[in-house]
Amino acid sequence: MIIKERPIAQSFGMPDDEASEHRLLLRNIRIEDYPDMIEIMKQVYSNIGESVWSYEDIINLLRIFPEGQICIEDKGKVAACALCLIVDYKKYGDNHTYQQITGNYKFTTHDPNGDVLYGIDLFVHPAYQGMRLGRRLYDARKEMCENLNLKSIVAGGRIPGYAKYADKISPRAYIDLVKKKDIYDPILSFQLSNDFHVKKVLTNYLPSDSESMAYATLLEWNNIYYQEKEKLIGGEKSVVRLGVVQLQLRNVPSMEAWLNNVEFFIDAVSDYKADFILFPELFNAPLIGQFNEENAAMAMRKLAGYTDELRQRFIDYAISYNINIIAGSMPLYRDDNLYNVSFLCRRDGTWDTQYKLHITPDEKNYWGVTGGNKLKVFDTDVGKVGILICYDVEFPELARLLADKEIKILFVPFMTDTQNGFHRVHHCAKARAIENECYVAIAGSVGNLPRVTNIDLQYAQSAVYSPSDFSFPNNAVIAEATPNTEVAIIADVDLSLLKELNVKGSVRNLKDRRTDLYDLRWIKK
Repeated sequence: MIIKERPIAQSFGMPDDEASEHRLLLRNIRIEDYPDMIEIMKQVYSNIGESVWSYEDIINLLRIFPEGQICIEDKGKVAACALCLIVDYKKYGDNHTYQQITGNYKFTTHDPNGDVLYGIDLFVHPAYQGMRLGRRLYDARKEMCENLNLKSIVAGGRIPGYAKYADKISPRAYIDLVKKKDIYDPILSFQLSNDFHVKKVLTNYLPSDSESMAYATLLEWNNIYYQEKEKLIGGEKSVVRLGVVQLQLRNVPSMEAWLNNVEFFIDAVSDYKADFILFPELFNAPLIGQFNEENAAMAMRKLAGYTDELRQRFIDYAISYNINIIAGSMPLYRDDNLYNVSFLCRRDGTWDTQYKLHITPDEKNYWGVTGGNKLKVFDTDVGKVGILICYDVEFPELARLLADKEIKILFVPFMTDTQNGFHRVHHCAKARAIENECYVAIAGSVGNLPRVTNIDLQYAQSAVYSPSDFSFPNNAVIAEATPNTEVAIIADVDLSLLKELNVKGSVRNLKDRRTDLYDLRWIKK
């Protein structure tokens, strides 16, 4: 990636004061810059006993990796430089010296097929220190790392302030105090402010560096956009298309009649090349109509008699329509217990289940439903997802446990009969998206089933929610259905934005948790 020459700042004094004008330009280094470079190096490295890079060294660097050598000039004169290599980092690991990583200063370690951008030098003319030119060079390095699809930037950082404290504290204690801003170190403080983290302390990294007592910090900046070499087919997607069905409950004469309506939505949503389709909780409830004469608990158990056959039908649909199906939820009767279960039917023919864990009072009183005891993270062909059925999304611990396992999309099939019931699900689902830096899709039923106990009325406004930050909609709503209308909504969610949010968000809910004060864990064996 050759740096495109571009003005990066112009600050002017009074109109008649030509001397105060700066015209800064970010560009790649040219060999003609060497006289300016050696002038800077002699000034900034005079006190650490290291010789400066020779003319031949710079020629060699420009020969093997010209795009990696960048500078900032001011009115034609170089003011700051950054030099780097690409290395196959596993060959050197975290225990290396500066001499080793640079190939005895001959740059033989440079590997165009490597995975890490290694910063070997960065220097700023003393007259320009305080103008944050180093930050601009670091930003350019990050851009280079991203564009070259490298895993990270690594560098060994001097700690020139340590000499003052060496007789009192260890290097690690010194680094901790710099992190907490109790001590200012001109190099480490700068690197930490540029999103680098300290991996370890290096000894004898640069033996002649008396200011750092020969210690250094091994620093790393991770490229959140890094992608393993993509497969020609079947690679993981960054943009995932969701279909959410707001299904109308209506009396039907048979299971086939009900399936015809459901298959219509699967067919329609799959035509939009969606990766997932989500149905509501207990979306097969219309089939309970033929058991109206039974009491509510017995009718629900008879409805559960359809579940195994319906699960297989949805597996078949997932394969034939090439779409992952979240089959809402259906009653499942096992071992003399009635459960409320969601089925994930993958388009590769596999399937899995998520039991509803928290059971509402009405589910207990009318139907005798029992809660499950496992919370699952599901691997799919587009990444990790989770499922929480209706009431479960109102318990933030569950979504946080899923987030700790790195889910990116949370699916919530729900059934609510009133607006206040819907708003409990709605507000909690939006909160889960913000708290856990993930997308949340909710799907509910509309319509009514006359004379069916506890499923007679429905209210829903299905939606797809996002975190709340600059990269997402202002109201954190990706898509939203018309209330109480049978409809399907189609929405794209960009998983790469979640990576950026986690590292660079205005607030960082997952990173900023005080795990030194509290903990969350699953205790069921």
